[in-house]
Amino acid sequence: MAAHEDPRLEQVLAVDVGATTIKFCHTDCAGEMLEAPKRRATPYPCSPTRLVDLLSARIKKGGTRRVGVGFPGEFANGHVVRPGNLSRPGGVTTEIDPELARQWTDFALQDVLRTATDRDVRVVNDATLAALGCCRGVGNELVLALGTGVGLALERNGVAHRIRDVGAAVFRDGRTFDQMLGERARSKDPAAWLVLLEEAIGAFAQEFEATTVYLAGGNAKRVSPARFTELACEVLVSGNEALLRGAAKLF
Repeated sequence: MAAHEDPRLEQVLAVDVGATTIKFCHTDCAGEMLEAPKRRATPYPCSPTRLVDLLSARIKKGGTRRVGVGFPGEFANGHVVRPGNLSRPGGVTTEIDPELARQWTDFALQDVLRTATDRDVRVVNDATLAALGCCRGVGNELVLALGTGVGLALERNGVAHRIRDVGAAVFRDGRTFDQMLGERARSKDPAAWLVLLEEAIGAFAQEFEATTVYLAGGNAKRVSPARFTELACEVLVSGNEALLRGAAKLF
């Protein structure tokens, strides 16, 4: 590197888009965090244009060539499949707005961000990003991202396998996993939240024949692995930093 070059050019800017906050952090090429994450409130109503404007400004300011972004909804091949909670005009406490959902569906977020910033931007689902930050590449590794909502990712011997987006799926009594295991439910009744979370983890571990389950996201720190000693698989808490560490693995 030339002496006059900005050292940030060789770093990766990790971006974790959450339904409540958006976190930004520079990491090195191995995914080690180089600073405390910076946070911005997720803007609502969160249209594609509004999110792109916010992210583009921060990416340009970040000064890196490479940017890894975790998106809080189903995402594939550079496009939004389902926007999850971003289609709710006032956040998770409001109902889905059909017009906002329509704007997001099939939106080419990755290409739009690349064009707007002239950077190598790579976007994946947030649980997929967390998996890159914590999976070891051995066996069936299942990742639950626990935050405002719930995300799920699976790796089999180091290879990512696309699975369904569980956040908007019905868990029980007509209510979704996001509604019953997200932050709003936890804040109302932490004890009941833990019981339901244990049930969900056990069911997912059995369904996907998991050898290891990782708990990532902001609410992972609220769960003790000791609660899962009866499961046949290992349960590990990776925490909120797994998503940010995973960004470098996209490159």
